[in-house]
Amino acid sequence: MKRRARGEGSIYQQKDGRWVAAISLGNGKRKVIYRRTKAEAVMALQLANQAKLQGTLTSTRNETVEEFLSSWLQYWVQPKVRERTYKTYREIVAKHLLPAFGQVKLQRLTAQQVQKLYQEKLSAGCAPSTVLQIHKLLRRALNHAIQVNHLAKNVCLLVQPPRVSQLSQQNPLTVEQAREFLKAALGDPLEALYVLALTTGMRQGELLGLTWADLDLTQGIVQVQRSLTRIPQQGVVLTELKTRGSRRRIELTDLAIESLTRHHLQQEAMRREVGDKWLEQDLVFCNERGKPLHANNLLRRSFHPLSEKIGLPHLRFHDLRHSTATLLLLQNVHPKIVQEILGHSKISVTLDTYSHVLPTLQTSVIKQFSALFSSECVSPSANCCPFCHQQMN
Repeated sequence: MKRRARGEGSIYQQKDGRWVAAISLGNGKRKVIYRRTKAEAVMALQLANQAKLQGTLTSTRNETVEEFLSSWLQYWVQPKVRERTYKTYREIVAKHLLPAFGQVKLQRLTAQQVQKLYQEKLSAGCAPSTVLQIHKLLRRALNHAIQVNHLAKNVCLLVQPPRVSQLSQQNPLTVEQAREFLKAALGDPLEALYVLALTTGMRQGELLGLTWADLDLTQGIVQVQRSLTRIPQQGVVLTELKTRGSRRRIELTDLAIESLTRHHLQQEAMRREVGDKWLEQDLVFCNERGKPLHANNLLRRSFHPLSEKIGLPHLRFHDLRHSTATLLLLQNVHPKIVQEILGHSKISVTLDTYSHVLPTLQTSVIKQFSALFSSECVSPSANCCPFCHQQMN
């Protein structure tokens, strides 16, 4: 075996049979890694030397929560997520986790300290959903600490994060309210956006990132492929959707096709009026110069006034998406189809999010199922059950 250079560490076997990979960190500190076989120890030492060169290797004994989270964010999170997601994670760490126990040794972090943080945040007025977001980030980070042998256990598994009811976060429109909303939007410059939102369940960013190339009004199809995202210090950018499920094909309703057709004609007229000042980005929904719409301006200048007009002052834009899903399910559309329309990664996400709709569906199904065992059929000519169908044949 090639002899390791000075500072690259050493490998030896203990009396209990375990192999040890040890590497010096300087200042009298060193990192010790235990493995079952010599080959595993050699691999661990190679990874440790690589981490040392990158500046991410620390002593598991003296490493603080701040040191670990900082290196985790920089070297393990940032390369894998969108810039906006990374900055959100970094803000959570800086605002909530580091002030609470940033200087605590990572190996000495306790479940009591974490639980205390959650309670303090709730008492200070933080929403349960915010505290749950803190919990999920910390749990993910500590899971990684276990994978890289910085921790033996994840204390987040011993605490009780707040429960956030999916139902409490939703305010779907009824059929009557949806009709009233679209009636109020009739003639609005963004009428087509609201029609598309209610009939496809597309997210706000997906709608604002939609281009005319994504639409086939002849076939009545929209391809959802990207989202408009505002990143601090960078402005508005178009980003590709993260998951395969999010990138989806949705068939358009006649109402959506008609509204989009009128919108396209109006946009062409506006483009001719502006002339050379028009910034061509092929966006379906843009401002009077062709530039991307600002989400906050959309809410403040158009969406909220419309929702207040029909007596719904607390409606959120995302509630239009909830409305689409709820109304489809109430029409007995199979949850798998609803999942594909919404772009959920798994059908379990759809079922969990809209579980409150299922009891209503169950009542309808049970009534149909009861007809199978009914001694008398109400309407044989309508083929109301398999028994009627057999008799007719």
